[in-house]
Amino acid sequence: MMNRRKFLNRSALGLASLAAAQAPRSLFANPYGMPIGLQLYTLRDDLQKNMEGTLKQVATIGIKEVELYDLYGKPPAEFRKILDDDGLSAPSGHYMTKNLHGNWQQDIENAKIIGMKYMVNAIIQPEERKTFDDWRRLADLFNKAGEQTRKAGIQYCYHNHNFEFQKFGDTTAYEFLLKTLDPKLVQLEMDCFWVTHAGQDPVAYFKKYPGRFPLLHIKDMKDHPAVAHDFDARMGLFAPVGHGTIDWKRIFAAAPTGGMKHFFIEQDYCEQPPLEAVRMSYAYLHSLT
Repeated sequence: MMNRRKFLNRSALGLASLAAAQAPRSLFANPYGMPIGLQLYTLRDDLQKNMEGTLKQVATIGIKEVELYDLYGKPPAEFRKILDDDGLSAPSGHYMTKNLHGNWQQDIENAKIIGMKYMVNAIIQPEERKTFDDWRRLADLFNKAGEQTRKAGIQYCYHNHNFEFQKFGDTTAYEFLLKTLDPKLVQLEMDCFWVTHAGQDPVAYFKKYPGRFPLLHIKDMKDHPAVAHDFDARMGLFAPVGHGTIDWKRIFAAAPTGGMKHFFIEQDYCEQPPLEAVRMSYAYLHSLT
């Protein structure tokens, strides 16, 4: 005969299953059950005015993960505590190429204190990418940076814009990086907006280079602007996620093939208050099934 403990355990499981079946589907949403993240660059002006208050509002929206680009003068341990107190984590952070020429080892140590698992090159400045030889030098630099982060248990990554899709003979800088960077040392953070704006298909890259894209930037395109390979970020290009023209269901369906581990809302310019834009993006992604 079933003893009392087994009976109570099975009863509890049955009630939990019934509650789950009756609960709103949105409670179990978020693409692939993953936390919805936010690249804090979206809120750069709000953060400059009131960093701690803005982070609290981010947490209130439901965001669980943030990608950093600044510590606002805070020591890493203090910044980590602020995040912890708000129930936030920072698995990733953005850095510039100049960091690699500076005290990169200290940056790595600071990233470990904050709890980062990824350190990402944010953008290549125009003077750093004039020729194809520049891209060759950058690939070597990134591989070396990745060797250092790997020793610390952190994955180095490269974040794209649209200028990587300019042609150099029969290839592009993006294809060159994918073929030249050591996958163990440097992975890719795909910005789906900029890939799309360059006339390319994120899903095609997931399939061609499976497992190379652990991080995604999720930002939407307001209309159907002309394909561009020159960096042209400006007001009027961007929309809250789900309020633009990019097919996110298709991208998220293929993203596991690309290796997605984290994804971050980002909106370079917002036509509404940035926090409201984040709320709109979160609401869409939270209901995406």
